[in-house]
Amino acid sequence: MLVVGAGSAGCALAARLAERGDRSVLLLEAGPVSTLPEVTRVASLAATAPGHPLNWGYAATLVRDRIVAVPRGRLVGGSSAINGAYFVRAVPQDFADWDVPGWSYDDVLPYYRRSEHDLDFTGDRHGTGGPLRVRRPRGPLLAPTTPAFLAACTALGYPPEEDKNAGGPPGAGLVPSNAADGVRISTAAAYLPPPWGAAPANRLDVRSGTTVLRVLLDGHRAIGVETTDGTVHADRVVLAAGAVGSPYLLLHSGIGPGEHLRAVGVAVRHDLPGVGEDWSDHPSVYLPFQGAGPVAADAVAGQAALNLDSGSDPAGDLEILLFARPFTPGADVHLMCALQRPESRGSLTLTSADPLVPPRLDYRYLRTEADRRRQRAAVRTAADLLRAAGLPRSEPEGFVLGNDRRLDGWIKEVLTTSVHLCGSAAIGSVVGPDLRVQGIEGLWVADTSVLPVVPRRGPAATAVMIGERAADLLGSS
Repeated sequence: MLVVGAGSAGCALAARLAERGDRSVLLLEAGPVSTLPEVTRVASLAATAPGHPLNWGYAATLVRDRIVAVPRGRLVGGSSAINGAYFVRAVPQDFADWDVPGWSYDDVLPYYRRSEHDLDFTGDRHGTGGPLRVRRPRGPLLAPTTPAFLAACTALGYPPEEDKNAGGPPGAGLVPSNAADGVRISTAAAYLPPPWGAAPANRLDVRSGTTVLRVLLDGHRAIGVETTDGTVHADRVVLAAGAVGSPYLLLHSGIGPGEHLRAVGVAVRHDLPGVGEDWSDHPSVYLPFQGAGPVAADAVAGQAALNLDSGSDPAGDLEILLFARPFTPGADVHLMCALQRPESRGSLTLTSADPLVPPRLDYRYLRTEADRRRQRAAVRTAADLLRAAGLPRSEPEGFVLGNDRRLDGWIKEVLTTSVHLCGSAAIGSVVGPDLRVQGIEGLWVADTSVLPVVPRRGPAATAVMIGERAADLLGSS
């Protein structure tokens, strides 16, 4: 069996398939193995910077004239090896909204549990003995700003959410992370055997530095992949290249909207509307402020979050995430103000028939008045929290905060993305509940591209769950 992409889902999927012992598994990854400090130390986000060789750095249009670089991990471990180690599950209402057979919250809870070893909570909602250690900031790793932020949430009447992975109502609480003792625990470190990680050896072959160009098809059956190093044949192919990489490979394989493929010179092998279309992500802006004191060198950056209802979503459609350390030395710290249930939808398209040319990402953020209204509400809530905590903010000015038009203008100037893209090869339009690509034999997708809509919490933990779940789905098929 061949798995393309050694990221958050791919490492978990490949390792679990290899554990079964009934078949060998080959895991291909375009990037290298890395033990650089920006990979191993959770306090560093340096590998997410534009131009860093360990991320793809896709150029993306968020709104008209607002173009940013979107980091996606380009190494063994994928984005789990370079991100902020935010490890929060999707909430039960997300799965109820998606309404996919076999993918209810109760269906997937065992896979969340199987992935983790929670160091803070036990019981039937948490895993013990799983490969990923999960911990909330505590002791010397708790930044001085964090208690002040949580106290401000209480002062403004927001309820506590002591365990953000318990599936309860939204509120304010510490953020669980896949990190321990200052070390970021990527899925490579947790799931793969040496030299890629620390898991026991099994029937798994990992090849880094191998870029997959397209899926090879014999009629409507996948028979392998074409790479920069030649052809690899396999009886089953699973794309776990991420919510950008997987739909991109489908399109270059001739699987996708026929009209678009013909327009860029790709031969249509299977006309499948939905590939690269109607995906969602969390628009966000950063509100800078002055922190309450020094932060331990090994502390995780994102320490606490307020999840709240903007007025129409009791499951919580806004998130205010405290980043307790500056992104660069000497800078302010930030509250990230994110819209977690956007109406706006994006598109991923090809610009060339050359599979080495990056795709076009058009996020189409804040296209509806409801999205703009709720994004303003997130910023204003964050400003209220800073005021209640006695933490001076740098911007925006009060006259901007109090005026919808001015605040919309400020948001557009600083708008970014949470890098939580989901739904670019969604269950229902591109794959079935078993994750098999519709109309193609021997081909599956297993990463956040299959989620119908981006969940109300960041999808890192859900990506790992998808890998765990996919291993059972493929193992029984």
